[in-house]
Amino acid sequence: MASNTDFVQYVADQCAGAGDITTRKMFGDYAIYCNGQIFGLICDNRFYVKPTEGGRVLLGNVFLQKPYEGAKDYFYIADIDDCHLISDLVRVTCKELPLTKPKKKRTKQD
Repeated sequence: MASNTDFVQYVADQCAGAGDITTRKMFGDYAIYCNGQIFGLICDNRFYVKPTEGGRVLLGNVFLQKPYEGAKDYFYIADIDDCHLISDLVRVTCKELPLTKPKKKRTKQD
C-alpha cells in the first residue's frame, strides 16, 4: 500500500521546524530529507526515522521496525502530532548521520 500524499505533507509540515524539509517519491512510498540529507522514510502511511543515539535519548521509549521487507530497522514514530518533538528529533538525527555524498555526474562513453 502506498502512502497518501496528504499524510506525507502532514509529516513534512511536522518536521518543518528542523530546516528545509523535502520528500522524494520512491517505489510508491517516500524518502524524507532535511537540508538535502535523508533522515527517514514514509511507508504505508507510517513515519520512520533512521536510528541514532541522540534520537533514542530524545524519544526514550523507541520502537524499531522495518519500513519494508529487507530494510534495516528504523525508529517507528507513531505519534507525529507534536511538531516541536518531531523537529527536535530531525535535528538530533541529522547531526549524527553522515553527510550525504554528492552523486558523481555520469559522462557519456564514446
